[in-house]
Amino acid sequence: MLVPFEKTSVMGQVGTLDIKLETGRMANQTNGTVLIQSGGTVVLVTAVSMATSEPRDFFPLTCNYQERTYAAGRIPGGYFRREVGRPSDRETLVSRLMDRPIRPMFPKSFTDEVQVIATVLSADKETNPDVLAMTGASAALHLSDMPFNGPIAAARIGMVNNEFVLYPTYSGITDGSDLNLVFAATREAVIMVEGSAQFLSENTIAEALEWGHEKLAPMFDLQDALREKVGRPKRIIADVVKDEEVITLVSENFAADLDAALTIPEKMTRRAAKSEVKKNAVALITEKFPEEPKRAKAVSEAMGALEKKIVRGRIVEKGIRIDGRDLTTVRDLAMEVGTLPMTHGSGLFRRGETSALAICTLGSSRDEQRFETLIGNDTKRFMLHYNFPPYCVGEARFLRAPSRREIGHGMLAERALTPVLPSAEDFPFTIRVVSEIMDSNGSSSMASVCGTTMALMDAGVPITAPVAGIAMGLCQEGDEFYVLTDILGDEDALGDMDFKVAGSEEGITAIQMDIKISGIPAEVLRKALAQAKDARMLILNDMKEIIAEPRKQLSVNAPQMQVVNINPEKIRDLIGPGGKNIKAITAETAADIDIEDSGKVSIFAPTLESLTKTVQMVEYYDQTAELGKNYVGTVKKILEIGAIVEILPGLEGLLHVSQIDVERIENVTDVIQLGQEVTVKVVEVQPNGRIRLSRKAWLMEQAGQEVDLDRFKMPSGGRPPRGGPRDGGRGGRR
Repeated sequence: MLVPFEKTSVMGQVGTLDIKLETGRMANQTNGTVLIQSGGTVVLVTAVSMATSEPRDFFPLTCNYQERTYAAGRIPGGYFRREVGRPSDRETLVSRLMDRPIRPMFPKSFTDEVQVIATVLSADKETNPDVLAMTGASAALHLSDMPFNGPIAAARIGMVNNEFVLYPTYSGITDGSDLNLVFAATREAVIMVEGSAQFLSENTIAEALEWGHEKLAPMFDLQDALREKVGRPKRIIADVVKDEEVITLVSENFAADLDAALTIPEKMTRRAAKSEVKKNAVALITEKFPEEPKRAKAVSEAMGALEKKIVRGRIVEKGIRIDGRDLTTVRDLAMEVGTLPMTHGSGLFRRGETSALAICTLGSSRDEQRFETLIGNDTKRFMLHYNFPPYCVGEARFLRAPSRREIGHGMLAERALTPVLPSAEDFPFTIRVVSEIMDSNGSSSMASVCGTTMALMDAGVPITAPVAGIAMGLCQEGDEFYVLTDILGDEDALGDMDFKVAGSEEGITAIQMDIKISGIPAEVLRKALAQAKDARMLILNDMKEIIAEPRKQLSVNAPQMQVVNINPEKIRDLIGPGGKNIKAITAETAADIDIEDSGKVSIFAPTLESLTKTVQMVEYYDQTAELGKNYVGTVKKILEIGAIVEILPGLEGLLHVSQIDVERIENVTDVIQLGQEVTVKVVEVQPNGRIRLSRKAWLMEQAGQEVDLDRFKMPSGGRPPRGGPRDGGRGGRR
């Protein structure tokens, strides 16, 4: 029996978007499923949890965002013609955007495995599915029985002509928007921010977030309305039972030792001291409860709670942090450029115990990254890759493919530097920077921004302004908020916020914020932005002392580049049959050559010598015949009236039988043969481009006779001139 699909849906308008949330039509064996749609863009979001019998001390949440090319009516490229292998960078970045705001919304006692999958089923060319996937994740969890303390909602803010735009289209972001800001929020406050800007002020960023948050109210109402219709009862999760006796024993016996350890500024020494305190605490508990070995496992939680209490207590009561700084001081800085001798540009940046080595490499347009998107194929000429090897935190681990964190940090730094890069017309190189984290103790992504700026300037990339970044933290105690400048790794772990801000002296270029609490007041956000600006200016001033502006010349190790403009009609000759000529040039010079239909030829060569040689070889195919000049040509064809001689690549002229010799000849082949090299003089270049050649004139010249080119020109009637062939030649009078 044919039956209709059962489904439940709600609809509403958020900003300029019509939003539809639906459930019940597909993927019904999950804990929660939502189809979220706007226009022609549809995203399916599923949420599934699996209980575990094993106790965990972490929350195993996995968020996956995946784009199907069929959503945009496309077939995947590559050999397999299907979506295979690891996720694209975009899919990874959106997966992180989904994860970061929903993770803090679960109670700490909930440790079941949770997987959220967002699949783009349909995609138009206007609505970006990433923010829909983020909101859809919240809606699916909100419907489920999982203890999700939502809902949350996500949106993108653009800024065109000084006006904020909610949910701008793809083209709205690329065409003239000074802001591309993705944020997530609860009804009460913004909890996550990620984006880039074109040198906007701190006040403008704060206003954008406040404005966007106000506009999101209908999105929360939609999710609540759907839950009222089909939501499942939330399961009751028991609070974690704390071993109060162990907590008391640890606090009474080891608070002083841990407090002393937490005054050690050096990370590795502090870690060792903390480890020793924990070791002694475990020994005490094991001795105290020899028949209850499981109680020793409670020491870790007790030590963590005690450490958090000590660190945050010092901040609140004394305004002093782990390494002895006050709340606004930036750690000591050290910088250098030209660190590596054979790279195109390099810079080493250290802030406290965090250091990044940035290496810049320049390439041709052939080195651009090419990738597929739902709205078509695209390229990228600037890439910033971030590597976080295990040695930078004193660990030994297997080396694997770049993690989500590495991809995310690299993209954040890339966004920060993109606004200051020269245009492709002014600087037609592909630029790749790799940030190798040498040491990590807080905000290595912002160290990468600073190191990259210096590496670019060291390579001679004409950036418009230096860019620096800083990470801010937060400690909330009661109704009081304490903003920390330049946070340590421990302060990140024990604090309530990780807020990264990058920019130039002119304004902000990139921002990322994650909050572990329910939200922060607008005035606290503004204070954090103001402190971040002060720190950024301090770092930029110190960077200027090391390298104030880009080097005037590219590194001798960098590719040498020159643009040559040739006659578009000569492109075919330059390329040659089957690419023969261009392949021969690149094989001999090791240069990359990009040819445009307009005749613009961009040459990227490994050395100046190679560049000079490549330019000469390219220009060889663009030469024009010079009147009166002698050329050594090759006979390409024998005709009854003469021969066709190629004097330059792709450039041929007629050698009339009357011009082959000073003496009269009966047959062309009496003197010259097919494929023979002959020396000829250009005696006429006609308006239509036809070229007339004379071997006779060259022979006369060799004999010391004066050659008058006018005597060799073809008269308007088309018969050879008397002064040329009358002494002998099939075309003259006998």
